[in-house]
Amino acid sequence: MKPSRIVVFSDIDGTIIDDKYNLKNTQPIISEILKKKVSFVLCSSKTRAEIEYYRNKLGIKDPFISENGAAIFIPKGYFSFQFSYSKQTDEFDVVELGISYSDIRKKIRNIEKDGAFTITGFGDMTTEEVAKGTGLPLELAKLAKKREYSEPCNIVGITEEEFNRLIKKEGLRYEKGKKYYNLIGNHDKGKAVSLLKTFYTPEAGAIKSYAVGNDQNDLSMLKISDCSFFVDKKQSLKKVWIQVNDNLTKRFANMEPV
Repeated sequence: MKPSRIVVFSDIDGTIIDDKYNLKNTQPIISEILKKKVSFVLCSSKTRAEIEYYRNKLGIKDPFISENGAAIFIPKGYFSFQFSYSKQTDEFDVVELGISYSDIRKKIRNIEKDGAFTITGFGDMTTEEVAKGTGLPLELAKLAKKREYSEPCNIVGITEEEFNRLIKKEGLRYEKGKKYYNLIGNHDKGKAVSLLKTFYTPEAGAIKSYAVGNDQNDLSMLKISDCSFFVDKKQSLKKVWIQVNDNLTKRFANMEPV
């Protein structure tokens, strides 16, 4: 019988880092979770460069999902079987589900031709402007500008309804954040998580999936997971991760079949 496997999928903003981009409340607990030999997959709206920053901080070696499900980065040799991927980097086999950043930028320029309004994306901003707008330290703002599949932007001189109509014509959609409209293709976290889960099953036979998130763009991921934790604004991140760790501890103690 093939061994079962537990995979934890987690958002980053407001889930493992607080409003000040701090890991101090969650890192010790996540370290305990990693000792249980679970697979820990970061799944975020953040860029590959940003996710690698936190992945390295936490000592995670598992795959990750960038820019709201646009791409899955799988360390080379992570799975023992062959699978289809879109491209390779020095470290990763990359499965792409999203539209390229260059194409999104072209589509933005096409949309702007339709009216007297402006769409200002991260690609139009300096690192300092991104840092000021997001509250990110300069080091992290630089990483946030390294976009591959999505474009956070401000819109001026157009209603949200008209903006939505125009981007749909270009095959785009948006996810509305606290500060920006994030332009992306027809992908989401749930689609990427579902696909990655199928990669785990040939070796594990069956998996038990956990998901932790705090926002609307996490719902597709939370809905398809076996055990989900939604981080309410009233809850502390530390308390939620203690609950996740306790649940995992009980599961291993009971040797519950997946």
